[in-house]
Amino acid sequence: MPERRTFLKALGAGALGAAATGFSTPPARAPSASTNASDPSPPDSAPTNWVWMTPELDVSGEEWRRRFERLRAHNIDAILPQVYTNSAAYYGSDFLPVEGEWLETILPPAKEVGLEVHGWMVSMPCTIPKIVNQHKEWFVVNRNGESAVDNPAYVDYYKFTCPNRPGVQDFIERRVEEITSIDGLDGIHFDYIRFPDVVIAEALQPKYGIVQHEEQAPYDYCYCDVCRSKFERDHGADPYDLEDPTTSTAWRLFRYESITNLVNDRLIPIARENGKAVSAATFPNWEAVRQRWHHWDLDYVHPMLYHNFYHAGANWVRDETRAGIERLRGQGRSTRLYSGLNVGAVAPGGLERLIEKAHEGDASGITLFAAGSMNDALWTAFAEATSKA
Repeated sequence: MPERRTFLKALGAGALGAAATGFSTPPARAPSASTNASDPSPPDSAPTNWVWMTPELDVSGEEWRRRFERLRAHNIDAILPQVYTNSAAYYGSDFLPVEGEWLETILPPAKEVGLEVHGWMVSMPCTIPKIVNQHKEWFVVNRNGESAVDNPAYVDYYKFTCPNRPGVQDFIERRVEEITSIDGLDGIHFDYIRFPDVVIAEALQPKYGIVQHEEQAPYDYCYCDVCRSKFERDHGADPYDLEDPTTSTAWRLFRYESITNLVNDRLIPIARENGKAVSAATFPNWEAVRQRWHHWDLDYVHPMLYHNFYHAGANWVRDETRAGIERLRGQGRSTRLYSGLNVGAVAPGGLERLIEKAHEGDASGITLFAAGSMNDALWTAFAEATSKA
């Protein structure tokens, strides 16, 4: 296990002063006794409401404390600050490009006011020039044989790496090891832990000038030589030799399991060893991104129930919340599910209704996307709605 940097240890030590502030600090977590798929072992004391946060490098620690006190006053228990994007770290990484040491600024005041802090990490996409230039073989290939480096789907940053490549696995493991070694951090939060969308949400299709009624070759991944060889070894056929790869159950399950095995067998054990909780941002239409998250050994899951992406209303949030919980229970999991809401798409009254419907679906709480989209009226609505739950 790599040595922890001195300043990362100091962050944890600084957080110990929280008791003197009059706010309680969530108890430290011990590693889970098991990473068995049927025993995710969520912590006994869990947050109720969360918020995703993107980096702001020009805000002082004092101002962050004021902001965090406001979050606590409005029923937020945990924050998900983005500590790694697809291109840079926002903490003092030993091996990644560093955009700024944001985590070092926000972690002490967040802990002082009693917030849990779970580091939000983009997982599969990578646009670090050194990686892209030196390891093109790491990246996914679509059914047309095109690399995501040369022809990424939808947007330029959709340069996804392949979960079956040993080099990719090691690169992601190293990130998880470094982040979960940070003292004072409560957990790690996986985002983009999937393949590219083979079919994107209906409301987003006009934005890219496409119509998708079925799985189309330019968006169908991964057909790299490693994936094809591994599938052929296990199933006796190259995916290209299948009559119709889009209808092959074995080929579909292979992609699901490629992500699940990476999460369960390689990433979560590292977090558990370092005493950190594990969560993930996931898709309600999980099949479209090969993300069978109800098979993952997570403590918490945050499905992104962005209703406006799917031309849906508040009842859809209730139904998807319920369906996600049922899928988890069907796998014997006690993972807590939080309904992820896109607050940039609603007025205060609409937010209250979404929260009401999420709780009707038995959500453990709410996760807001994102802090930067909230205003005074939305915070008031959020506090009132969550106080009724």
